[in-house]
Amino acid sequence: MSVAYEPITGRYLTIEVAGRPVRIYIEEAGQGQPVICFHTAGADNRQWRHIMNDAELTANHRFIAPDLPWHGKSLPPEGFQEEEYLLTTEVYVETVLKLVEALELENPIYAGCSMGGRIALQLALHTPEPFKGFIAIEASDFQPAWYDIDWFHRPDAHGGEMGAALVSANIAPQGPAADRWATQWMFMQSGPGVFRGDLNFYTRDDSLVGKLGGIDTAKTPVHIMVGTYDMTCTPEDARRTAEQIPGATLAVMEEIGHFPMSENPATFRPHFVEALAKMG
Repeated sequence: MSVAYEPITGRYLTIEVAGRPVRIYIEEAGQGQPVICFHTAGADNRQWRHIMNDAELTANHRFIAPDLPWHGKSLPPEGFQEEEYLLTTEVYVETVLKLVEALELENPIYAGCSMGGRIALQLALHTPEPFKGFIAIEASDFQPAWYDIDWFHRPDAHGGEMGAALVSANIAPQGPAADRWATQWMFMQSGPGVFRGDLNFYTRDDSLVGKLGGIDTAKTPVHIMVGTYDMTCTPEDARRTAEQIPGATLAVMEEIGHFPMSENPATFRPHFVEALAKMG
C-alpha cells in the first residue's frame, strides 16, 4: 500500500489578544516569501489547502494559514461559555499583527478572503508597515447584510446547516462538485454562534466607506479579486472599492463565487499567481 503524505504541517502557538491568551492553530507549507492566508467568516484554514499543496507555488512561498480563535482547531478563549462571540475589527487586527510578530515573519504578503479581505483593507490603511502587500479577495469597503444573521444561532435551527445553505448561493455552479460540497461542509462544522459573530463584524462593524484614499499603494500594493458569481461582495462592490484606492488593481474572476480558493481551486490558481506577482 502506497501512502501519499501532503507537505502541509500543523502546530499551535499561544498569543495574547485583548488582554488574554488564545491558543491558535496554524498550518504551513513551502519556503521563501511568507504569505499569511486568512479564511472567510464561519470557516477555517482548510479553505487554503489547495494552494498549500501546490508544489510550484510552495517552491518559492511559505504559506501560513491560521484558524482564527473560535474557528477550526483554535479553541475559544477560556471562559467563552459566559460570553457572546462578536468579532470586532480591533480584535481581528490585533490577532493578525500578533501572529506576524510571534511567527517572526519578515515583510509578509497578506492574503484574506471575505472578512479576511475586509481586514486586508483595514491593515493597508492603518498598519501597513509589517507587510509587503495585500491581496484582498471578495473584499469591499462595507457590505450590509441581505440576510438576517440571527438565523445562524437559534435553538430551533441548525446554525451550521443554515450557514451552508446561505453560502451555497454564493458558490458558482461551474466548480467541481467535490470542492463545492467541501466548502459547504466547513460551514456545517462551524461552532455555535461563530458564523453569526463573524457576520456581525462583516455587516455591522467599522465601515471603510470614504476612508480608503489614505492607502499608499506605492509602499504596499493592494490587489482586489472578486468572482462574478459573488452576490455578497459583487464585482460592482469590489470595483467601487478599488476605485477609492489610488493605484489599487482589480481582477474579476469568471465562473467563481465568494470562496474561490476553496470552491474552484483550478480556476482560482492563475488569478492568485498573478496576485502574488503584483506584490513585487
